[in-house]
Amino acid sequence: MDISEVKKGMHVIIDGDLYKVIDFLHVKPGKGSAIMKTKIKNVRTGTTLERNFNTNYKCEAAMINHINAQYLYNDGSTYYFADMTTFEQIEVSAVQIGDDKDYFLENLEVQVDMLDKEILGVTIPEKLTMTVTKFDPTQETSSELAAITETGLMVRVPKFITQGEKIVVTTADGKYFSRAN
Repeated sequence: MDISEVKKGMHVIIDGDLYKVIDFLHVKPGKGSAIMKTKIKNVRTGTTLERNFNTNYKCEAAMINHINAQYLYNDGSTYYFADMTTFEQIEVSAVQIGDDKDYFLENLEVQVDMLDKEILGVTIPEKLTMTVTKFDPTQETSSELAAITETGLMVRVPKFITQGEKIVVTTADGKYFSRAN
């Protein structure tokens, strides 16, 4: 497939390595041919690259299986999930979870991404409802409070949010989205 056909979240094979497309932008400069500016993450090493491609560059789409699973618990080095169809336990290393560790609430429904029998990682929902458990007064600004959720995630929230209130957080950037209904 042409690199110009990639979409955010898609898995592709580039130069023999498996990458997840984090972001992309089709750029048509005033002079010269169009390029694809991409931000891609090597699924196996976790390395993120920003790379430009000519729009006629060919890559291979990876056939990833997405298994619906429910988060159970973690022991610090391994996160445990239950396949929601077969109820088999799936183990994912903390390295593969990476920076998403602060989003894992008990019973969170996720997708475990697999290539053949190899676990590539976990896809979490775009937005999550979390409870504010406390505030960090040292991080307060004139318009925002630094709220700490039940998972330890720090989120900047408007001053009208109170302790114990449920908020919606976007997982892509860890920012406050709204109050929960």
